[in-house]
Amino acid sequence: MDRVSLLPDLNTLISRQTIDEIRNRIDIVDVVSDFVSLKRSGQNYKALSPFTNEKTPSFYVVPSKGIFKDFSSGKGGDGITFVMEHEGMSYVEALKYLAKKYGVEIKEDAYTPEDVAAQSERDSLYIVMGFAKDYYKDLLHQHEEGKSIGLSYFRERGFNDRILEKFELGYSLNEWHHIEEAAKKTSFSENILEKAGLIIRKDDKTYDRFRGRVIFPVHNLSGKVVAFGARILTKEKDQPKYINSPETEIYHKSQVLYGLLQAKNEIRKYDFCYLVEGYTDVISLHLSGIENVVASSGTALTEEQIRLMRRFTENVTVLFDGDAAGIKAALRGIDLVLKGGLNVRVVLLPDGEDPDSYSKKMGSTEFQHYLKSHTKDFISFKIDLLSADASRDPIKKAEAIREIVTSISLIPDPIKRSVYIKETSDLLKIQESVLLTELNKIIIQERKKREQERMRDDTAEPLPEFIEEAIQTGKTDPLAMVQMQERETIRLLLNYAENGVGDDQKVIDFLLGELEDVEFTNPVYKEIFDAFRKGTDTGTRIDNFYFLENGSDGVKRAVADLMTSRYETSPHWSEKFHIYFPHEKEVMHDVAMSNVLRLKFRLIQKMMDENLKEMKGVSDDTTLDKHMAIHSQLKGAERELAGILGIVVSKG
Repeated sequence: MDRVSLLPDLNTLISRQTIDEIRNRIDIVDVVSDFVSLKRSGQNYKALSPFTNEKTPSFYVVPSKGIFKDFSSGKGGDGITFVMEHEGMSYVEALKYLAKKYGVEIKEDAYTPEDVAAQSERDSLYIVMGFAKDYYKDLLHQHEEGKSIGLSYFRERGFNDRILEKFELGYSLNEWHHIEEAAKKTSFSENILEKAGLIIRKDDKTYDRFRGRVIFPVHNLSGKVVAFGARILTKEKDQPKYINSPETEIYHKSQVLYGLLQAKNEIRKYDFCYLVEGYTDVISLHLSGIENVVASSGTALTEEQIRLMRRFTENVTVLFDGDAAGIKAALRGIDLVLKGGLNVRVVLLPDGEDPDSYSKKMGSTEFQHYLKSHTKDFISFKIDLLSADASRDPIKKAEAIREIVTSISLIPDPIKRSVYIKETSDLLKIQESVLLTELNKIIIQERKKREQERMRDDTAEPLPEFIEEAIQTGKTDPLAMVQMQERETIRLLLNYAENGVGDDQKVIDFLLGELEDVEFTNPVYKEIFDAFRKGTDTGTRIDNFYFLENGSDGVKRAVADLMTSRYETSPHWSEKFHIYFPHEKEVMHDVAMSNVLRLKFRLIQKMMDENLKEMKGVSDDTTLDKHMAIHSQLKGAERELAGILGIVVSKG
């Protein structure tokens, strides 16, 4: 086994030519769709934010500009930025991921020793997990122990070569230091192996975590391995049947669904998802021809996992074992999924069966038929489950009804709540008004508890801090007003720099010329404005993607924000109501001129405010007269600009 070949060459750096080629190939809709289910909204696309927990879509993709903007979290940028933000990748890792996606050959330049030293721990964890995945796969197919134990086990389960490769299954030898020694020979440190969860340290000694087990790699949505699940095949009483990777910098089990990478396209295709419990359940359904299936990876279902499913569909069918534990999990899981805003259906398997065992017992065709014919909406499921135990006991029946209404109260959509209340009324023969009264009582009781959460879920576009502060304090801060106008200047440069403003003059030349002596006060807008200014001086073309690639984090957020509009005028208005809205660029001379005048107007007001503050501490007449003269000059300029702009100002 060639262990060295499994490790990428860390002494190379992606060339500028390759970066440009990747950028030219990127389709922002295609990139984002690998991770989020997008819906068309006019010329753009929108979805629920993949970065926050929200109930109303505020995540937008703008194909014409090649960018995304998340108004919920404030994040924004191009396709490369999205992959970095969503997958936690470095710039180089994101480029390599996109190069592979679009078939771009990576051409690399030499790394300096400083570049190698700067290799981040996060990058190292991805690399070592990729090494381990390939190593375990090789052991399964090439090593005698792997073939006789691991491969034999998978064959007995009916796993064919296609499934083995699709899920990249492997085997870890029953030895104490096998992967540790192999990894060290490939230059991985003991420290990074421990941080990745591949080895365990105990009493100053280390040993392989997954020894003697078949391996189930856990992938993120970009296809990188972030963790492993491992099943023991021997009957050792002191060993758990399954063990999983610990939490690491790249793996948080509550935020990962096993099989989502392999299922996402099928989930989109059918617009619903099966949810099961374990690794083999997922794989068995794939063998039965059902590929829109994911698992909670042996952990209790979490809100983060539900949000992850909701990126691809709002419809989930939960498969539960038919024993008491399975039914209890069903009730708990249903409420959590309902709260997450998903439409829930349930399939309860016969007692003693799980998806893996039952699919094998019935065969693919019969199992698929069973799932379709035994799927129930959650109301019917809960009524059947609770009514059987409460049919002759009025008190238990009342408790059962209250439990059903409590589940309905968790649904965020009031229309869906109303539909389910009516269905419950029909099925249980109870007046709808009685159920609505109980529902409203539960909602009111929970309203105060959820108030803080609803505030966190507010999807309004985050305002810059200086504007937010002015709103909170209720004061008209001259500095805040200047920075608001600086923001407008940068918006015009980013969106219309090369557009004309008349007399063969471009917007960029007009604004830079008119504001030649102006020093921006906001550091982010100053950085952008100075870059445009420097680019003009040196003959270098500066555009939006220059900032998205080279700017600071603050600059990248500001550029993505100012390039993207969350709201659009409906194209049907002009047709239906004969109302025409001229596009900004059609009146660009007026827009640009107004912006320059308003910025100068706000700067004068700021200077007046600063001058008045200085006057308060003045005691001698000479200095006071000087400040009064300055105030008079500034006031005259303010009135002149106000007259042009049509703004009323005080006479003082």
